[in-house]
Amino acid sequence: MAELSELQSKDPIGLHEVGSDTRTSHGREDSDSFALRQAGKTPVLRRNFSLLSMFGFSCLVLGTWQGSLITFGIGLQNGGPAGLVYSFLFTWAGTLATFTSLAELASMQVLRPSIACWLTVAGWQASIASSAYLEGVLIQNLIQVVSPTYSPKLWHGTLLCYAVLLVCIVINTLAGTKLPRIEVVLLVVYILSFFGIIVPLVYLAPHGNAHDVFATFLNLGGWGTQTLSFFVGLSGNAFAFLGADCVYHMSEEIKNATAVVPRSIVFGLIMNGSIGFGIIIATLFCIGDPNAIANTSYQYPFIAIFVQATKSTGGSAVMVALIILVGLGLDIGIMAAASRMLWSFARDKGVPGWRHISKVDGRTKIPITSVLTTTILCVLLALISIGSKVAFNDVVSLTLAALYASYFIACALLLWRRTTGSIKSPDEVDPTDADGYNLPGSAGKLIWGPWRVHGLLGVLINSFACIYLLIVWVFVFWPPTKQVTPASMNYTSLVMGAVAIFSAVYYAFWGRRTYHGPIVDTVPEKEGERRP
Repeated sequence: MAELSELQSKDPIGLHEVGSDTRTSHGREDSDSFALRQAGKTPVLRRNFSLLSMFGFSCLVLGTWQGSLITFGIGLQNGGPAGLVYSFLFTWAGTLATFTSLAELASMQVLRPSIACWLTVAGWQASIASSAYLEGVLIQNLIQVVSPTYSPKLWHGTLLCYAVLLVCIVINTLAGTKLPRIEVVLLVVYILSFFGIIVPLVYLAPHGNAHDVFATFLNLGGWGTQTLSFFVGLSGNAFAFLGADCVYHMSEEIKNATAVVPRSIVFGLIMNGSIGFGIIIATLFCIGDPNAIANTSYQYPFIAIFVQATKSTGGSAVMVALIILVGLGLDIGIMAAASRMLWSFARDKGVPGWRHISKVDGRTKIPITSVLTTTILCVLLALISIGSKVAFNDVVSLTLAALYASYFIACALLLWRRTTGSIKSPDEVDPTDADGYNLPGSAGKLIWGPWRVHGLLGVLINSFACIYLLIVWVFVFWPPTKQVTPASMNYTSLVMGAVAIFSAVYYAFWGRRTYHGPIVDTVPEKEGERRP
């Protein structure tokens, strides 16, 4: 096609030179590459992920059961045992509604949603920095369990964070082509580790009664009402469900992406929610005195529960080590998703240095420059933790605030389009005029994909997702206690504002010259016009 040749000759990024071979053995483009071209993009990454490997990827990045343990203290302080149970169920339902709606968007277009890109990029870069640092702190706590005389220092956690990042970058670059197989192995480790913790915990620990778990609320933050305390504590469980959109950012490396992406997200959420709820219930029945656990000397209260349950240093250490191992798998996945998100936005010329960040390695078909850039940003962010743990905790909170804001924008716009009838069913579109639909900027030409919730149920799920996201987003900015000090204040609003100001300044003075929204670098073809 003449138009396509002209567009390729004008390609300033050089993506077409490094594009992967999208032909089958019969010389025809596969359906994934054709769908990607229909979305206006040239295939450049290798599709290695199947449904099983992407399901493993989704489960590990979500990491709900170990995330619930790590954030256990937030909900325990504001909400108590009962608050943790009911906020988990509310968060699980809200997250399922959110990603059921976003899965509809992903099914409509095989590219990751490009709405609120700066928010999403900032959220994912903060996510890998925060998860690697939390992993480092977990290792410090493991050392405390084995050697009670150990005195943890802030810079110890930073160095351990760098060690975690080193493992992540090696897996994502040198072993990047083997990542799908690694994810399947890590999925098995993820499931076995869950049973390796819950079985000894339930068997060895003394058990409380149902009233202690389901009817005991705490308000250790000193808020005016128990209801307000409950909502302040929501962020803990919300953080445990963060990251389901990782699958979107890997969509150009997934076989049969329009079907596998939504299935991996929803199935991953169902599985993670189920085992996450199981670990929450088991831990609460084995908690003993919740006030004593909330005031433990360990960074993470669940470690005190392990020590109390097993009465064994070795047993507790093994249980904590399993969580660290699973967390390492989570960090590997987050590194992959965060780097693909950055690469995708750079491809559209949306970030500083886009010419370099958008490059793809010709041999491995991996955006190595983006992986390295993500690592450098994480290294710099982790330096904050040396000077102030409070300041770095606000970087952690930025993950939740930025990503939930981007989710809300996408869900709200989808709700508007579906209630105004702006999205057509495939059978309502003339096959001879089907090109040009679902392209960036084609708000008037939208078609539902194969994953869709029909009718009133779809509207209700979409509406609940918007309500849930707004509630959690508002309370992300609240401090954990009513009486605040400079050390306990929540500075997330300051960090979020700084990101917004930087984005606006960059766009006003530099970005507007190059960034004009998602780039359409191919001419969509009709089904009968696939090139031989």
